Amino acid sequence: MRIVLLGPPGAGKGTYASRLTVKLGVPHISTGDIVREEIRKETDLGKKIKDYSDRGVLVPDEIIIKLLAERLKKPDCNEGFILDGFPRTISQAEALEEIAKIDLVINLVVPDEIIITRLSNRLICSKCGAIYNLLTLKPKRDMICDRCGGNLYRREDDKPEVIKKRLNVYRRRTEPLIEYYSKKGLLRNVVCNDLMIPPEDIIKKIIGIIKRCKELRNY
Repeated sequence: MRIVLLGPPGAGKGTYASRLTVKLGVPHISTGDIVREEIRKETDLGKKIKDYSDRGVLVPDEIIIKLLAERLKKPDCNEGFILDGFPRTISQAEALEEIAKIDLVINLVVPDEIIITRLSNRLICSKCGAIYNLLTLKPKRDMICDRCGGNLYRREDDKPEVIKKRLNVYRRRTEPLIEYYSKKGLLRNVVCNDLMIPPEDIIKKIIGIIKRCKELRNY
């Protein structure tokens, strides 16, 4: 099944996708990860992307779409995928339709106050990218990743004043996608209005939605 995860920054897209990929047996594809890998490998495209990034300019859609199209051609995507971080705009959604048929869009609905509290307590592993939270998902050792032993860090844009700006950008650029996918009958809302709810409880809700969609479409 080909799934898109929608939701504001801090809604938990990465956290839930990393768990769903194990349960569903399909890859979690983050366009951010794809871009960072290109930069790390110092490919011609990676160097071009880094130049945009260094200048504080958004990477053009055509570059992101090209990278995503190549990733979706890989054999591990034959049975589906979980797409996180793309699309962010209507034009990106239209471009995505040209390279893949989306079966389901999960829209994570989370109040701003929860997002701000969650992100301002978020920690990320510098080696494997695992996500932790000082309130809801603490590492066993202080500032050390449970998975790989890497050092944990806080992102500069996880400060409350920056988070509020990111939420405003999301609403302006990405929220129209909710109506776009609703009209196509693909969107399902998953509400999380409790900061302390375990990630597995949200995963159960999402899995339930996926099962019902599969039954309706005779997967």
